[in-house]
Amino acid sequence: MSTKQMLFSGFGGQGILFAGKFIAYKGLIDEKQVSWLPSYGPEMRGGTASCSVIVSDDAVGSPIVSKPDVLIAMNLPSLDKFEDNVAPGGMIIADSTLIERKVKRDDVKVFYVPATRLASENGMPTLANMIIVGKLLKELDDFNEDSVNSSLKKVISAKHADMMEVNLKAMRIGAEC
Repeated sequence: MSTKQMLFSGFGGQGILFAGKFIAYKGLIDEKQVSWLPSYGPEMRGGTASCSVIVSDDAVGSPIVSKPDVLIAMNLPSLDKFEDNVAPGGMIIADSTLIERKVKRDDVKVFYVPATRLASENGMPTLANMIIVGKLLKELDDFNEDSVNSSLKKVISAKHADMMEVNLKAMRIGAEC
């Protein structure tokens, strides 16, 4: 991997910024150069949220991702807004529980993951984001248990340490999709 530019997008409250931050920390732990740039509407929960993440072997010159290699779309407005921006040959991972339409492009790899449904069925209704992250890491061939665990320790506060194992379980579910 020389450089991966990723865009995570969905509704506020879906854990979009958390997922992006996790990937950024994982990049740091894997000794990569990273950038994490959050963006959200003024209403936050229920409004739009997105974050740009760049993970690179080289220095990151700008945190702006205009042509992502990877788009994570957790809702239909996100897919509608960003689908055309994905670089040819890139990847789109869509939460097929909330997005009923198919990707219109045929020059990108597309993965439909019913993350919201899987999260609900597995008793972790707030972790659809981490199911998607698990799928992302699998498709990037980057699901390394040691760096995943270390990254989770960085993004999950001590107050919520009991969420470590359930987040890891969610990511394993995603990796198996």
